[in-house]
Amino acid sequence: MRLVAEGLHFSYPGGDRSVLANLSFEVQSGTSAAIIGPSGSGKTTLLSVLRGLLPPQRGLFRCTDDDGLDHAPADVATWVLQTVSLLPERSVRDNVCLGAYLDGTPRDLARERAADALAVVGLADRASEPAGVLSGGEGQRVAIARALASRRPLIFADEPTGQLDASTTAAVLDAFFALASRTIVLITHDETAAARCDIVWHLVDGTLVRSEAGQKVRR
Repeated sequence: MRLVAEGLHFSYPGGDRSVLANLSFEVQSGTSAAIIGPSGSGKTTLLSVLRGLLPPQRGLFRCTDDDGLDHAPADVATWVLQTVSLLPERSVRDNVCLGAYLDGTPRDLARERAADALAVVGLADRASEPAGVLSGGEGQRVAIARALASRRPLIFADEPTGQLDASTTAAVLDAFFALASRTIVLITHDETAAARCDIVWHLVDGTLVRSEAGQKVRR
């Protein structure tokens, strides 16, 4: 899935500055890109615009498949957000399977994918427990497993490793970047995680400044 943003502008009503100012970028299909910046730089606002939750005042954002057809992000993307949304009374396995069910995956195959994904995030032994008993960090791992179990061609991940320990973070990033056919946009403040991506942008004054992967941008 190829992503193109052209001239995005966004400001909140009554705000004295543009949170996004003529922001443009392009991500080729099957490529991973990181958008990095400190708290308050506009990363969450940008993600909301890309998700279609906030309409930009100007500019456009397109998701285009390999046949040249445009799609709404909601139809082709899976999301890993900072605020985890799980069905607390359903099992951990059922919550992960939802990612596959949305793609029309048969039940047995969905459960197989869920088992594999839960093993990656270190929750294989919690699969039958209700999701409501999990801690915040464990819930984040379930959300990541749900994205891994999905076969949608685009993943948006907002601080996906913020609540994880070092070993789980490494395993999750390994799993993400093994998904060679998918386009991944990672929004983070973690430069180590960002360095795993093919492209690294810093969000600076409402626009994106590209740096080489693994290197800090010089201002």
